[in-house]
Amino acid sequence: MTRGFSARTALVRSLSLTAASTATLAATAAPAQVALASNDVAPPVVSAPDTGAATADDPGGDVIVTARRREERAQDVPVALSVVSNEQLGIRGDYRLDQVQQLVPSLQVFSFNPRNTNINIRGLGSNVALTNDGLENGVGVYIDNVYYGRVGQSQFDLVDLDRVEVLRGPQGTLFGKNTTAGAINITSRLPQFDWHADGQADVGNYDHRQVRGSLTGPLVDGLAAFRLSAAYTTRDGFLYDTTTRRRVHDYDNATVRGQLLLTPAAGLTIRLIGDWGQQNQSCCINLPVATFANYDNGTAIANTFVQRIARFPNYTPLAIDPFARRTDANSPFQANMDTWGVSGQIDYDFGGAALTAVTAVRQWNWFPRNDSDLTALSINLQNHILNFQRQFSQELRLASTGTRTIDWQVGVYYFRQVVRGYSTAEYGSDAALALYPTDDQNVATIATNGLRSAGYSDPHTKSGAIFGQATWHLTPAVSLTGGLRYTHEEKWGSYNNARVFAQSTTGLTAAQLARVATIRNALAPVQSFAVETKDDSLSGLVTLGWKPGENSLLYATYSRGAKSPGLNLTNIPAGVDPVVRPETVNNYEIGLKSQLFDRRVTLNLAAYQSDVRDYQTTIVQQVVGTNLYINYIANIPKVRSRGFEGDVALRAADWLNLTGSLAYTEATYRDYPNGPTPVEALNPTTANPAGTPSRDFTGQRLAGVPRWAASVGGDLTRAIAGDAAQGYLHGDWSYRSSYYTVASNSRYGLVPGYGIANARAGVRLGSDGRYDLSVWARNLFDKNYFQTLNVLNYGLVSAVLGDPRTYGATLKVRF
Repeated sequence: MTRGFSARTALVRSLSLTAASTATLAATAAPAQVALASNDVAPPVVSAPDTGAATADDPGGDVIVTARRREERAQDVPVALSVVSNEQLGIRGDYRLDQVQQLVPSLQVFSFNPRNTNINIRGLGSNVALTNDGLENGVGVYIDNVYYGRVGQSQFDLVDLDRVEVLRGPQGTLFGKNTTAGAINITSRLPQFDWHADGQADVGNYDHRQVRGSLTGPLVDGLAAFRLSAAYTTRDGFLYDTTTRRRVHDYDNATVRGQLLLTPAAGLTIRLIGDWGQQNQSCCINLPVATFANYDNGTAIANTFVQRIARFPNYTPLAIDPFARRTDANSPFQANMDTWGVSGQIDYDFGGAALTAVTAVRQWNWFPRNDSDLTALSINLQNHILNFQRQFSQELRLASTGTRTIDWQVGVYYFRQVVRGYSTAEYGSDAALALYPTDDQNVATIATNGLRSAGYSDPHTKSGAIFGQATWHLTPAVSLTGGLRYTHEEKWGSYNNARVFAQSTTGLTAAQLARVATIRNALAPVQSFAVETKDDSLSGLVTLGWKPGENSLLYATYSRGAKSPGLNLTNIPAGVDPVVRPETVNNYEIGLKSQLFDRRVTLNLAAYQSDVRDYQTTIVQQVVGTNLYINYIANIPKVRSRGFEGDVALRAADWLNLTGSLAYTEATYRDYPNGPTPVEALNPTTANPAGTPSRDFTGQRLAGVPRWAASVGGDLTRAIAGDAAQGYLHGDWSYRSSYYTVASNSRYGLVPGYGIANARAGVRLGSDGRYDLSVWARNLFDKNYFQTLNVLNYGLVSAVLGDPRTYGATLKVRF
């Protein structure tokens, strides 16, 4: 098949395109960025997303962002956004994307493991943390202008960052495919032409150890500079496994990133980046939270968790107490992955316009194991999917420079990806008695013990786009922005699931053979098919902005986003289409950005409504009487998200900064007549033994969306002994109201609201803050909370827990 894809082929194309572009392409922003050596000096102490307000070290300073693919002051951009700087991440000790959400209330990240991670903005994007390889998330993640095709690629430690921009609402015009809910635009620090080095060492409870470092400087004065960054984090487990007698849910992450910056001619810059990361965890196991024995109409649930356990007199389960943080899982479980990538960015400034070329190759490998029966019994021995993802992307942009009546940019984009998945399911010696207690146990054991199936899927994506956006400055105070993006996408792939081991059925009667076949078809269905689809879509926006004063901006925006079709390359029930229709979003928004009292107060407000047609979501069905899930994707006719957001930053004194953010999100199904029925409401009867598998979900809340989210923070900085030292205190608190983490909105899957507090106290020595020693605590008050809840159809509720209190000390050194 000529559509085959290899990382080696893509890398050759990448290097060829980059080399061919060198003589003619160049940079809008890179020359200015090269001069920003301030990234390497002692930072101000700040605690929440920058909103364009003055910093403690520079009262008139501005936050510069690239939310519209050009450098602009954040307060001048008519886009709802939050900016988290490297200094803010450092003061909180945040180095993962899921930790950033505590500073950005509109952002929600939760997961069962790194692959199965949910990211949504304003309630849209992905609402159930179960990943399907044939479906993209609605929140695009970009690092140094490179789109990351799978969410798992973004779950490594972030290293040597300059800032994280969270852009809310559809961003399809400039950021492209699958940004119907928003985009996360991450920028790393550039190489510098002066020598700088910084290092950090952390120690803490749970045997936490972390080292981070960065070195930058010139290779050839005025011509070439480099930056080399690395981080290693390790931590003991938050849970204890009584079966293996070891701590689990540990963390071990290594990341290396190297950059080379070349400035061979005036206006020409070349930036080459290579990175590698590896993460190993004995993770992720759910813990039992509660059991239930009856449906809502009083009918008893057959073969409940309690009844299953009672059939094994030699097994004494652990008491159900999730925050004892103990498991007795006996099968191996892990969440291991690695990644690498190479990218090149060439920028050339023609003196009135600038051309940018970004070429990238990336890969991500995922090696999981799961114990999905959550006990020391041998029911489910394996149930996991290995992933091997490869991607290639190329983007060319031409943009105006300087001050013009019309600022414009046009571009083309190409993206190709394959995700190969290898699934395994295996059942053990206890499966027959646990799952089929009323069957002849000899027959059930032959049907289940050792039964193993293996699946393969290979969704391919080939996407091309052309786009343009322009801002017409009608007057010095009024501007009109419009943009369009046309995308053509092709997807194809195949799925195959086969049994690779089953016990011999020699000697069984015809009736017994039929029963064995029924059990095996339920636990290890055989299925094979291939599918392909094409799609053409338009994204765009129209924004009217008005600046009634130098430090205020009012704007109104209509934007349209499009999400490409999905492929159901998995076991799908009869009647389910393997092609999932594309998703479209119409978003309406008004906003205010303002700075008051000599920029000591920054107040930003936004209100929005997003109407979604054919919303793509994950559907999870459980095979009745088993631990097996059928996980596929489908369209919901209509969804709506609406709400408001507010951010405030107050410089109360030269030594005191206060910040706060609030988000209200009402995300509901507007037309969903065949939604999944919660387990407790299936209500089977003699006339309808399977219960009602679907119900009208119209008007119900989307899963994964807290109605209210907020964060507050404060930083106090005081000089000690003149300029010899500086003491500082930092504190922050974030809150999420309750939200569902199961697609059926089962009441057992409603995560209660919770608030988390963090704190740090430290001292910087020297006028330049060269040495920084601090003590810190995360989840300061040791709040017990759930990340996710899962509801099983045999009366068991399980959970992934939030992290307990952690504390420690940090030493930072800058040269």
